[in-house]
Amino acid sequence: MSKNSENISRVKKRKQKSRKKLIFFIIVPLSILLITTVSYGAHVYNTAQEAANDSFQKIGRDGEKSALRDESVTPVEDNVSVLIIGVDDSEARNENNSRSDTLMLATFNKDEKDVNIVSIPRDSYVNVPGYGYTKINHAHAYGGHRKAIETVENFLNVPVDYFVKLNFEAFIEMVDTIGGIEFDVPFEMSELDSDDNQDAIHLMPGYQRLNGEEALALARTRKYDSDLERGKRQQEIIKTIIKETASASSVLKLDDLITSVGDNMNTNLTFSEMKSFLSYGLNTNLAINSITMDGEGGKMEDGLWYYQVDEQSRSEVENELREHLDLPVSTEKNYDFTQENSEEEIQNSSSY
Repeated sequence: MSKNSENISRVKKRKQKSRKKLIFFIIVPLSILLITTVSYGAHVYNTAQEAANDSFQKIGRDGEKSALRDESVTPVEDNVSVLIIGVDDSEARNENNSRSDTLMLATFNKDEKDVNIVSIPRDSYVNVPGYGYTKINHAHAYGGHRKAIETVENFLNVPVDYFVKLNFEAFIEMVDTIGGIEFDVPFEMSELDSDDNQDAIHLMPGYQRLNGEEALALARTRKYDSDLERGKRQQEIIKTIIKETASASSVLKLDDLITSVGDNMNTNLTFSEMKSFLSYGLNTNLAINSITMDGEGGKMEDGLWYYQVDEQSRSEVENELREHLDLPVSTEKNYDFTQENSEEEIQNSSSY
């Protein structure tokens, strides 16, 4: 073989070795990344499934279908509603008798891929089935999530297909797990923390990063504005949490996020039904539309302070939510619970 031929051969071998090294340094890391991602994804999937199974709890109504529905619905095929119930079940209070601190009804439209959400002021003067007229947040104390659901359905004439009940610990851990949230605090405030320590949370007005305790205090406070503004503030905080959770930096925190929420949640959503909402979460242009109910507060004959929802505003909200669920819009309520529920039903409601 000539010297020139030997040089050409050596060059070819070097190129082949270089090509093999290039393939090695590209394929191997990609393979490791792929395996890691798949393994992590499988782990998160299993964690989510286990958390969903542990938190599952039926509503306790006949056929598990709302009386305002002609047929059962699923988030896979239908527009559905979810009632979000926030409760304080800390050791300082009796969990079975806890009043709801937050009530939000969200409707999901599968075609528009958007969400409408309305906050119901906690002091709203409504008929709690079986107990008469009182504050809506008493419903949960009287009969747990089932009585809260019945009361909201009776008040708004909108079916509640699913519920998600979260305690304060879930909220705190959720915010802390994603590293806090950026939020524009509207006023200076001093509030209790989740352990009822006086003035433990002190915030100045302005755009800042809030941890879980601070975000909860801001969401709960009622001293600095109205019940109506409180509801709007809570909606904005939830939107911010959703945005932060969906960010790329939070992906590797999903395991901790699912665990923290799952340990502090009850819902009648199965794991399969939860996955059906993924299409909303994957929509980068997801619109979360905030709805409010007008009204005014004041003391009544019993000396307690109530929020009296304006009937025209309530009716408009009812129609907007029903239309979003593709249900007939009516000018008057077509479904009501009587106040004279049987003594047996009242006793049974205490078990929910």
